[in-house]
Amino acid sequence: MIGDEGEQIGVMPPFEAIRLARSKNLDLVEISPTAQPPVCRIMDYGKYLYQQEKKEREAKKHQKTITVKEVKFRINVDDHDYETKKNHVLRFLDGGDKVKATIFFRGREMTRTGLGRQILERLIKDVEPHSIVEFRPRQEGNTLHAILAPKKTAAEREKEREKEAKQKAKQEMRAKQVQEQAPQEHKPVQADAVQVSNTGS
Repeated sequence: MIGDEGEQIGVMPPFEAIRLARSKNLDLVEISPTAQPPVCRIMDYGKYLYQQEKKEREAKKHQKTITVKEVKFRINVDDHDYETKKNHVLRFLDGGDKVKATIFFRGREMTRTGLGRQILERLIKDVEPHSIVEFRPRQEGNTLHAILAPKKTAAEREKEREKEAKQKAKQEMRAKQVQEQAPQEHKPVQADAVQVSNTGS
């Protein structure tokens, strides 16, 4: 038997253990049923469950689930559409997600798989500063795909965002200081102008 403060109480009959727990408005919990004799502890079981749940929630907060986002291209993609899809890829990578870039060939397009490969190779080159190539373009049936992973870890991205926020704050502070100084510089000029007109009259 273990007390609510973690102290060893010793062996006692179950009814006495229950009576002791109730006298303290606590629960008697069996923590090691296979031991001889079984080990029980006096505790607030509701509070214990709440603390366990809180620990699990905290652990989940620090876990980053990586999802794979798919971006589909066509072999006859125009430059504007390509740039839009490339920006989607960059946004997903910046968010910490992997990206599966896919080209689906229909009918006669299967004779132009080389063109599809060129598009994916162009994409890999364009997003190279932000990504690591997990799988180079490879074909499975009538689909060609490549998988890209973010180059930076979540911690590195967080540091970068903090750095950018600090720089932005500094720039805003400087701009504010310039605005505050500007009216003071103009006031003496206006005063001189008034004095000149007075002396003229």
